[in-house]
Amino acid sequence: MSASSASAEKTERLLNLILALKSARRPIPKDKLRSSLPAYAEAPSDEAFDRMFERDKDELREMGIPITTTVVDVLFDDEVGYRIDSSETSLPEISFEPDEVAALALAARAWSTASISGTATAALRKLRLAGVEIDESLAAGVEPRIRTTESAFDPVHAAVLARQPIIFDYRKNDGSVSTRHVRPWALKHWHGRWYLTGHDVDRGAERAFRLGRVVGPVRRKGRAGSYEVPADHVPEVSLAAQAAEPEGTAVVRLRHGRGHALRQAAGTTRDIDHEWGEVELPYERGRTERDVAALGRHAVAVSPPELVEGVRTALARTIAAHGGHGVRADVDSRGSADE
Repeated sequence: MSASSASAEKTERLLNLILALKSARRPIPKDKLRSSLPAYAEAPSDEAFDRMFERDKDELREMGIPITTTVVDVLFDDEVGYRIDSSETSLPEISFEPDEVAALALAARAWSTASISGTATAALRKLRLAGVEIDESLAAGVEPRIRTTESAFDPVHAAVLARQPIIFDYRKNDGSVSTRHVRPWALKHWHGRWYLTGHDVDRGAERAFRLGRVVGPVRRKGRAGSYEVPADHVPEVSLAAQAAEPEGTAVVRLRHGRGHALRQAAGTTRDIDHEWGEVELPYERGRTERDVAALGRHAVAVSPPELVEGVRTALARTIAAHGGHGVRADVDSRGSADE
């Protein structure tokens, strides 16, 4: 039996036990539970049933579901029955203030992709059926949108929900494209971009992929529900760890006496002339751009192209933010600015 099948059977058994104990008007003896629930009736022995039943009781209690134990007959105090008090497991009626209803309507309208809008519409429909009045005119004039321009979003989102392996072509930092076989775990909007985290089958390790770098169609490969997502997986941790990993070597030109932090991280340094030197250091996307841009005219990004472009963009934004005052709007082709 596969792990997914065993998990499904256990879930069904626990649900059947909950329904039996909640619907009973009187405590149910253990032998009655065994004869009435199929999973218990199939137990090969009394000992196997006892072990299964005790594990199920402990698990339900750990989930916060109180199972009461009561003597069935005062004349035979060794015969006990089990029951779940509905009053202790039922939620009170939920009500919403007008501003809360408006917020729910806005949230449902925020997504513009088909896969999410269907879920949001279903949620609003359930609220209406429960008697909650949804007056979307309260949000008139407000049109929130969370747009997903990446064509890979819908198929990847569906694969994450289905826990189904996928194959796609992926463009790396150096521009090369390779085919990746991935078990998708989660989708995360991080630092303004959508990322997929999951298990890279070919590399045998956890990886993160930017959806904007997926080339061509996303193909499903394998059965839905064929793997489990690690219980301790946190997408933000995976993304931060991968972002911190060096993505090659950066070459930066520095004025003598400047850029001490970059010099300390450098593996190679060399003098060019009496004014400039050049360093090679691990390229950490985002961090290296910030460090170089912070030095202004005292540093020049030489390579890789991503670093040069990142520094140029950061400097251009700084110049635009200051309206060009005190800074000459001159960002050269290597990624530096003159004052």
